[in-house]
Amino acid sequence: MGPRAPFDERKMFGGIAFLVNTHMALGVTRDDLMVRVGKDGVAAALERGGAVMEMGGRAMTGMILVDGGRVADADELDAWVSTAVEHALAEPAKVMKPAKR
Repeated sequence: MGPRAPFDERKMFGGIAFLVNTHMALGVTRDDLMVRVGKDGVAAALERGGAVMEMGGRAMTGMILVDGGRVADADELDAWVSTAVEHALAEPAKVMKPAKR
């Protein structure tokens, strides 16, 4: 991700998440890839082989889960990373609250 945009790593969802422009763009949970595609990108992501991501029985709006086996291919992984980074950069940055002490 580094060459595409600056990013931060955080532990989230029992795995690791990568934030771009203050938005979670990608994450890894178990062996799968979580990809933020936004509401408008869900249909195209489903056609590319993603699945609706659910947490606690609820669909996560604008998030797609990609089976880890699919992203073992470097080109496939690169395409999902590009999608997530482009979406995160297209959104306005969030105003971050100061850390609690």
